[in-house]
Amino acid sequence: MLSIETKSLKKSFGDVIAVNDISFSVKSGEIFGFLGPNGAGKSTTMMILTTLLKPTSGQALISEFDVTCDAKKVREHIGYVQQETTVDEYLTGRENLLLQAKLNHIPKNEIDLRIDEVLELIELSDKQNDSVVTYSGGMRKRLDIAGGLLHRPKVLFLDEPTVGLDIQTRRKIWEYIKKIHKEFDMTIFLSTHYMEEADSLCDRIGIIDGGEIQVIDSPENMKNAMGNEVISIIMDDTENKNLFLSELKKIEFTKNINEDGTKITLFVSNGTQVIPKIFQISSELKIKINTISLTRPTLDDVFLSYTGHEIRDDDSLFNRRREHAKMKRLRS
Repeated sequence: MLSIETKSLKKSFGDVIAVNDISFSVKSGEIFGFLGPNGAGKSTTMMILTTLLKPTSGQALISEFDVTCDAKKVREHIGYVQQETTVDEYLTGRENLLLQAKLNHIPKNEIDLRIDEVLELIELSDKQNDSVVTYSGGMRKRLDIAGGLLHRPKVLFLDEPTVGLDIQTRRKIWEYIKKIHKEFDMTIFLSTHYMEEADSLCDRIGIIDGGEIQVIDSPENMKNAMGNEVISIIMDDTENKNLFLSELKKIEFTKNINEDGTKITLFVSNGTQVIPKIFQISSELKIKINTISLTRPTLDDVFLSYTGHEIRDDDSLFNRRREHAKMKRLRS
């Protein structure tokens, strides 16, 4: 059974195409991730799926309900946790959840029990009566996620769930997401630009770049498809790069090649035999190799192979907030 299905989904803002004719599906009970850089179309797609934006064309279904025609039904079936925290820092943790419960029309006789359940799940029972202003960033994010669980949605959307958090807190949030998935047996759709996050959490990943899906598969299958090994070369200059690339492509065991300035990446099935041939070619062409390394494929390599560039963490929480503000203006 499918929890999410999109068909030729497109969203334009004037002349800017944010989501370009994408089609994909997410099975019930699956953790599915959209992996891509800021501005790739992840948040726009998620806002369409959560009924916050209307698509320019195409169709999206959540639990078989159309996001445009049956928006009310869709909202009853989903939970949505945005990038930016939505908790009120002047209320206590419990008061925040009480507000969410009322907004989601949870029956009065069930509210206290449900709040107790989610507080225990995210391990904030002992902090429930403290003002959120005293919470750490990770605690606020856990409270945000708890708010999205109160009405027991069938599909939970997490938009960049750990953005802006340090790596230790980020990994702790991953543990909670896995715990929630197991406890509620729900479908989780998350967007991220963190490779390790996608690799750790997702059953399948859709790599999205420039508003288009490049590939969808499990992280393991994606890495295996790249070849057994990755050779990274840093050249001294790019004067004879095109000729060098042409010769590298002829080497046996080479499956794919990407280049970015003075860096060349080869995906190969037998690195120990390929490396001597690389040095032979570089010597013949009088090309100086500064560094060369041999590693196993990672999701970074997969992304590079399909898009031709790396995800650069512009670490711009500022840029992401600016983009978020722009989206709000466009909706208003």
